[in-house]
Amino acid sequence: MNYRKLAERAILGKVPSLKEAQELINTKDENTFELISSANIIIKEFKGNKVKLCAIVNAKSGRCSENCSFCAQSAHHKTNAPVYPLLKDKEIFDAAKASEKNMKATCFSIVTSGKSILNKDELKEIGSAIFQIKNKTNLNRCVSLGILNKEQIKQLKSNGLKRLHHNLETAKSFFENICTTHTYEERLNTIKSAKEEGLEICSGGIFGLGETLNQRLELAYTLKQLEVESAPINILNPIPNTPAAKNYSPLSPLEVLRLIAVYRFILPKADIGVFGGRELSLKNLQPLMFIAGANVTLIGNYLVTKGQTPNKDLQMIKDLGLEIEKHD
Repeated sequence: MNYRKLAERAILGKVPSLKEAQELINTKDENTFELISSANIIIKEFKGNKVKLCAIVNAKSGRCSENCSFCAQSAHHKTNAPVYPLLKDKEIFDAAKASEKNMKATCFSIVTSGKSILNKDELKEIGSAIFQIKNKTNLNRCVSLGILNKEQIKQLKSNGLKRLHHNLETAKSFFENICTTHTYEERLNTIKSAKEEGLEICSGGIFGLGETLNQRLELAYTLKQLEVESAPINILNPIPNTPAAKNYSPLSPLEVLRLIAVYRFILPKADIGVFGGRELSLKNLQPLMFIAGANVTLIGNYLVTKGQTPNKDLQMIKDLGLEIEKHD
């Protein structure tokens, strides 16, 4: 397969057909480095030498009503995840300010557990934090608050929200295998409502849940149709006592690199991030995620698990000769 030719076509706006994408994602181990080097041609064209760093705060943890199979914060699973109510706006702002100062983050996301924000006081508290972040930092403002309606989105945008993070998690054809307490359409509607209100969209998935390679492609093409600005790739980090952990089958580092590369081919202009699970899945090949197609990663800790230390991430970026892109 001529990977370079496909990369050059992608740069010109012609993404791989489904048949071509199937060939790409089924690349053999011995040809994987040829694949990722071609994906690197695409990333250099659209993203240059820059990477973006996202940071998050787990602003409300645990007791989630939803039964997502991978989630430590679901009330359906008995895990050791912390449980606490929504942080105050100052606590959220302080976390954002620290991420910018100490970790060189360029985007900050406020994340809450639960299907949605049902309490007006909580929405007001989050809005106040966004307003402070907008006016007192240079960070891009993002939230991950579950399923939202248009009025909630409008209110948050008026406070200074720029981007909504709302993962589809997996392909529509596989979704019922990981969650039955809400529908795929509810997730899609939240994304569409946010787009209609002029927000940027960050949406991707979590991989290693038992989905097929074709279903990984199905999600990629769905994100393509939605014209998302950013597509985060998470690899399952199995949490004890969650359903996903019981059926866990680890992805090899080369399989993860192929996944990243194929997403770069299908979403040539989008930001592609590699977030949760990268340390466990990529192991010593972590730096290659930036060669294979990623231009974003999450710095600092995740929601309920520890991440690689910020200093290691910053050194990794420096060693690759990459620069941290500032938020405009």
